[in-house]
Amino acid sequence: MKLGEKQTLTVVKQVDFGVYLAEQPEDETRVLLPAKQVPEGTKLHDKLEVFLYKDSKDRLIATTNEPKLTLGGFAVLKVLQVTKIGAFLDWGLEKDLLLPFKEQLRKVHEGDEVLVTLYIDKSNRLCATMEGIYHLLSTDSPYKKGDTVTGRVYEFSENFGTFVAVDDKYSARIPGFENTTTLKIGDIIEANVTNRKPDGKLDLTIRAKAYVQMNADAEEVLRIIDEYGGVLPFNDKASPDIIKREAHMSKNAFKRAVGHLYKERLIEFTDRGIRRI
Repeated sequence: MKLGEKQTLTVVKQVDFGVYLAEQPEDETRVLLPAKQVPEGTKLHDKLEVFLYKDSKDRLIATTNEPKLTLGGFAVLKVLQVTKIGAFLDWGLEKDLLLPFKEQLRKVHEGDEVLVTLYIDKSNRLCATMEGIYHLLSTDSPYKKGDTVTGRVYEFSENFGTFVAVDDKYSARIPGFENTTTLKIGDIIEANVTNRKPDGKLDLTIRAKAYVQMNADAEEVLRIIDEYGGVLPFNDKASPDIIKREAHMSKNAFKRAVGHLYKERLIEFTDRGIRRI
């Protein structure tokens, strides 16, 4: 009996309130398929494809309903309610699926849609988690460099950036040097593909193309210079790490912005760094 999975079982006993199923007719381990779930015309020894989960009393039970999520998969599910133990999600079955607080990467609210996968907890019950999505996403997307895509933010990493599920199924990432502080887990974003890696994963940017982004970056550099009292203590020769930390943009974007400001005679270079004129 495979909890959380679909499998084909044999009808070994018929009762008023349903039928009992087993892997083999002689097996003592059996599971109930309630009467309202039994297909019309079902007979003894028939084989039925069912999904196994736990009912409200933690008893193993079968259903012929189609779950929106099975073990080893992932899905976007709607939050039906939030209680003291976690959030309950609609996964297409009579008993809603629990997303414990400890498995939430952000606090969820009723009506939210969350990208989750399924696991079996220490009490042998099926639960949802927002973690572990990265390794389940597909890498065979049809997208290429320059394409515009839509995706769902599902995880942040200080080392690697912001992870996005394009079309809720393909693996993608916004590099760490981009400023994504306005984003939160669950946001639906539009982005441009900057690179398709050999393994099929996508690199994305939420920045406009360089010539469109220039003025916005230049304005941001001016704002940062003002925060430093009019003199920025580094210039475009600084390390990418310093530029990323202080300006939230790549070194190339910073150099373009600084070059634009210099041509407009809004800044000048000094021994200390960059000064606003």
